[in-house]
Amino acid sequence: MTEFVASSSTALWLGVLTAISPCPLATNIAAISFIGKDLGSSRRVLASGVAYTLGRTLAYVLVGALVVASLLSIPGVAWFLQTRMNQILGPILILVGTCLLGWIKFRPPGIGLSEALQRRAARAGVLGAALLGMLFALSFCPVSAGLFFGSLVPLSVSARSPVAIPALFGIGTGLPVVAFAVMIALGTRYVGEAFHLLSRIERWARVATGVIFIAVGVYLVAGQIHEWLA
Repeated sequence: MTEFVASSSTALWLGVLTAISPCPLATNIAAISFIGKDLGSSRRVLASGVAYTLGRTLAYVLVGALVVASLLSIPGVAWFLQTRMNQILGPILILVGTCLLGWIKFRPPGIGLSEALQRRAARAGVLGAALLGMLFALSFCPVSAGLFFGSLVPLSVSARSPVAIPALFGIGTGLPVVAFAVMIALGTRYVGEAFHLLSRIERWARVATGVIFIAVGVYLVAGQIHEWLA
């Protein structure tokens, strides 16, 4: 129970960290603003923001559940992950930590969205916002890809939770987005200031998370080396 609570809290935090990363945050705010500018109602803008967030959450749940369930359904892979997860988790955490610190950079494949497609989604209202959220969730930035595939998937496999852990990650990605949707719906002039504040917070949060990941990874690797030498 304690392990699942720890895994759930980590998944939620990874989702929040993903949401406030510069690339996803800028994309989310631009998408909500683009969708909401023609709706003419703050209530519909807020509803579109919530639908957009739910679309992102659903996309993460579907991808996470598919990847984790596929891994666990293959007997050889499932046995390897269940018996060797503690041994491979250390190097994975070190790799993700170095990516968070910017020591290793990569560009994952994503889904490009044309302006015409965004216009069609905007005209579709709340349903279009949900669809756009799903599509943008699949357009992984380097940080979001590293957190999702490098941290969340191993976490889900370790907890044997192909749905709950990805769902919490998706909810975490939605919390800052809903907050900005509320501000945009109210027409507040502090959206820009909040964006810059979150950008500064994200920088420190990403560095702190990267350092923690590397420290925990080194600790796990050192423990494995100690067992091998004992």
